[in-house]
Amino acid sequence: MKLDDVKKLHQKKYRAEFGHYLIEGEHLVMELQKSLAKTSEAKQITLYVTESRLSWAKSLTDDFKRVVVSDKKMSQLSDTQTPQGVVACVPLPTHSESHAPQTHDVRNIFLHQVQDPGNLGTIIRTLAWFGGFRLLLSPNSVDPFNSKVVRASMGAIFHLPIEVDCPIEALPQRFNKMAYLDLQGTAITAPEFGDFDCYLFGNEARGVPNQALAEFNAEAFTIAGSGTIDSLNLASSVGICAYQLSI
Repeated sequence: MKLDDVKKLHQKKYRAEFGHYLIEGEHLVMELQKSLAKTSEAKQITLYVTESRLSWAKSLTDDFKRVVVSDKKMSQLSDTQTPQGVVACVPLPTHSESHAPQTHDVRNIFLHQVQDPGNLGTIIRTLAWFGGFRLLLSPNSVDPFNSKVVRASMGAIFHLPIEVDCPIEALPQRFNKMAYLDLQGTAITAPEFGDFDCYLFGNEARGVPNQALAEFNAEAFTIAGSGTIDSLNLASSVGICAYQLSI
């Protein structure tokens, strides 16, 4: 890929066109390398580094293609105010990888039109921490390969199965039992909370569409609180539920 095309990968339409996305910084690159330790995909990754970071880059796997660029070029590749001198161009997961068959030992978390990159990155990081989860994102959700999401995930995005553009209407064809959060629901500490195929979480402002919940016959659960306020941050809600499902 030409360097001028690589610069365009900060925009979603070009990520889709070229089938690649960018990550920046030593920590993310090292997490990426860790996730690819047992695959041949590392050979498809190009690492752009400044001269000052070249010795560090040489300590990584030889499978990464390394390209030295000037500080000026690096500032054009970077998405941060202070470029770190390390940017990797990474292939997007293939269709078959992102839509892998469901397994009984993986819990499915569905997010409907999540908009905040920080929220999504935190959710990805949380689910990867506990393990055993798969994340499904509806159309019109923030792109998980957006640089802000990738940074917020702290590299967890390389360790979590993610499916994008999953229509909420398609869920009943895939899952028999679905659950969601509601103030009037059963406490998530109830044993039956762990008995569902898919857990639905809605947009930060609007939640999951009521019509869909009624059609799916989804069961309501609640996170017990003091009652002082009537809502939780989306990432916090998913995190609490993920913990409950993991104990």
